[in-house]
Amino acid sequence: MRFNDITRGSGLEQHGITNPNLIYWTSPTSVLYEQVVRRGEGLISHLGALTVKTGHYTGRAANDKFIVEEPESSGQINWGKVNRPFPPESFDHLYKKMTSYMQGRDLFVQDCFAGASPEHRIPVRIITERAWHALFARNMFLRATPEELLSHRTEFTVIDLPAFHAQPKIDGTNSEAFIIINFARKLVIIGGTSYAGEIKKSIFTVLNYLLPQKGVMSMHCSANAGEAGDVAIFFGLSGTGKTTLSAAPNRLLIGDDEHGWDDDGVFNFEGGCYAKVINLSPKSEPEIYQCTRKFGTILENVAIDTISRRIDLEDASFTENTRASYPITHIPNIVSEGCGGHPNHIVMLTCDAFGVLPPIARLTPQQAMYHFLSGYTAKVAGTEAGVTEPQATFSACFGAPFMALRPAVYAEILGRKIASRQVSCWLVNTGWSGGGPGVGARMKIAYSRALVDAALEGRLDGSSFSSEPNFGLSIPESCPGVPSDILNPRNAWTDKGAYDAAAAKLVDMFRKNFEQFSADTTPEIASVL
Repeated sequence: MRFNDITRGSGLEQHGITNPNLIYWTSPTSVLYEQVVRRGEGLISHLGALTVKTGHYTGRAANDKFIVEEPESSGQINWGKVNRPFPPESFDHLYKKMTSYMQGRDLFVQDCFAGASPEHRIPVRIITERAWHALFARNMFLRATPEELLSHRTEFTVIDLPAFHAQPKIDGTNSEAFIIINFARKLVIIGGTSYAGEIKKSIFTVLNYLLPQKGVMSMHCSANAGEAGDVAIFFGLSGTGKTTLSAAPNRLLIGDDEHGWDDDGVFNFEGGCYAKVINLSPKSEPEIYQCTRKFGTILENVAIDTISRRIDLEDASFTENTRASYPITHIPNIVSEGCGGHPNHIVMLTCDAFGVLPPIARLTPQQAMYHFLSGYTAKVAGTEAGVTEPQATFSACFGAPFMALRPAVYAEILGRKIASRQVSCWLVNTGWSGGGPGVGARMKIAYSRALVDAALEGRLDGSSFSSEPNFGLSIPESCPGVPSDILNPRNAWTDKGAYDAAAAKLVDMFRKNFEQFSADTTPEIASVL
């Protein structure tokens, strides 16, 4: 198949697609734009970004994700509320229905790669009925060159059919939407949802299954590098600031969401970024803001004036989870090869809905492992279907929805790497200060950025630190550009007794949550709290 070929029929028989209509094969961005407009899938904004709506699902359908229970992988999977088993025969039945649905239809195919490391990358194929989903895949994965396309041998395929709805009573799904991974068949099927984030997160789950079994750490994190080549990684769930804090004007972005860490250093899994853009500020987040005004960017659920074609980033009428998908090359200061050295710093980001944790704290290796396994944060409104306001949660490894293996597998690899590389570790709260929502205020981006910059540049190393009594965290007493009275969270509360009660409640939540990991970790880590 030639680069950007548009043909009828041939090439997809191996996926059970024997009689499609037109196939748009690895089409470039301009062709996909044309098809989006022609098919009424979206509108072009006045500065060139593509605006689309995802319909009912404006976030991940967490309860509709499954993994096929089959002999090859079942002994490795961490089965439970996140990784739900799906019968092989039900998968086969649903897959056959999907292949029948695709006969006679136009399809969009993107052959690309996941993983910037030449040693660990996997060739992936995305087959979809939507032109804008094909553009999403083109943005988010690593594009193959024309020469690479000639030798592209797909290892994992994603079939994405937003308009194909499951019948739960017949198909065994929870709803009309489904995201099902079959490791034995190296196949992902997605239906019933137009939220494009399911495509990238399904392949992330695949990498989280494959790479740790090779001794490579897979991470839900962003990463950047300083001028001297020093590398920092930022763990955190959606809405905690991974994209914002890593896209810093004084550092080079490696990637904003998914990375691996092998014997050579850190490498990006992706070729693009997927940033939250609600209330995006050109002053606080200039690099990301400029991306919303560029050709090739997809704006999900962002309001647009259909007459002037101007967008409104402050309008949350569709969802709080408005998103921009864009190729990483839209960011001016990047590490173009997507690879960096071994991390010098690990920053664990949390959005503390209680306003208890400090804006920044230095962690011991044991504390770092405790907080990595705990993965405390708050689900931000709109990130998942049904979440309409911040909710405190614990998500192991800062990414439990995407971790196919036991959390201890990832923690063990990370712990070895922290020890061998003597990495400095930090906990940063980008959530609330002075109280929870309705009482306190969300931490200013400028303060978080100033604290992170000071930590990465070594300007906190000589500062005086004090220990807070609840979590035993080491807190700097001062930092340029940040009011000293917010560094110790208790000082930011008007009602000190209310702070003490909230802190005690949160400590208790941490301890109860960590009971599940006690048998899989060391006594030193288990006794951090």
